[in-house]
Amino acid sequence: MRALADTNVLVYRYDWRFPEKQERATQLLRAGIADRSVVVPHQAIVELVAVLTRPLGESGEHLLEPIEARREAEELIAQFDVLYPDAELLRIALRGAAAYQLSWFDAHLWAYAERFGVGQLYSEDFEHGRMYGTVEIVNPFLDLAPA
Repeated sequence: MRALADTNVLVYRYDWRFPEKQERATQLLRAGIADRSVVVPHQAIVELVAVLTRPLGESGEHLLEPIEARREAEELIAQFDVLYPDAELLRIALRGAAAYQLSWFDAHLWAYAERFGVGQLYSEDFEHGRMYGTVEIVNPFLDLAPA
């Protein structure tokens, strides 16, 4: 079954502060590249670059420098099928936000999976095992220590 990777899965791939989640995200994404089972929404790539380059607290340190974050975004585009929004996706997101009481960004992310027939959404931001429309939520970090 194909799965859509949420931004948090992509971020953990680069987040050295959470080594168990970093390892899990790396394994999940590598397997998804190998068997073409994981797809990435355009939204997650945009959010990834923003998160990776945002200063971490008082230190001003980043997970990645801007040039590295842009390079990693280019790699994701080359390695994964990237899903792009259209008018139908926006309509689904609007309906999903109302029906499921999701934030706009979560509804928009879910709408990618619903719109393109992707059966699972890998994320720690939704309720594990819940069905939203035809999409099942899978938290790949559920058995790991909380962040």
